[in-house]
Amino acid sequence: MSEAPQTDVSRPSALPTANFLQRSGTGSQVLLDQNSAEYLDTIEEEWNKKVDMEVEILVDGMVDLVSLASIVDKDKFRIAQESFQAESRTESMIRAANSLLSITHSMKLLLLLSDEAQIAHRRDAELKVIQEEREDAKEKVAKLLDDLL
Repeated sequence: MSEAPQTDVSRPSALPTANFLQRSGTGSQVLLDQNSAEYLDTIEEEWNKKVDMEVEILVDGMVDLVSLASIVDKDKFRIAQESFQAESRTESMIRAANSLLSITHSMKLLLLLSDEAQIAHRRDAELKVIQEEREDAKEKVAKLLDDLL
């Protein structure tokens, strides 16, 4: 395969003389010691966790709303209680949906502002490698057929 592409990921770092709120063994130092590919993988994992958490909130909310919607003989207190539960669950679902909308908006901006030339160059390099592998495979198949015939 081809070598991994180099990226210019801007990572926030403190000045060498700054010592505000520095704690030994924090995770921020680990992020600064990573190369760009590892850093991007970490960021991608954080985005995935955010999306998974918001989707889980939506699913749990829908399950709760369906369970609250049962039709049985209920007194006014029980109806009021379930109404309040449904409203609070709906509000949390709305917050989760807005958060997902914000995440998708951020991802669209990241895609639009990304370096398309690098993406195209990486795609072309991968295509070239695959074509070379295909040609090698064709040559091997032709040689094996010649040996058989």
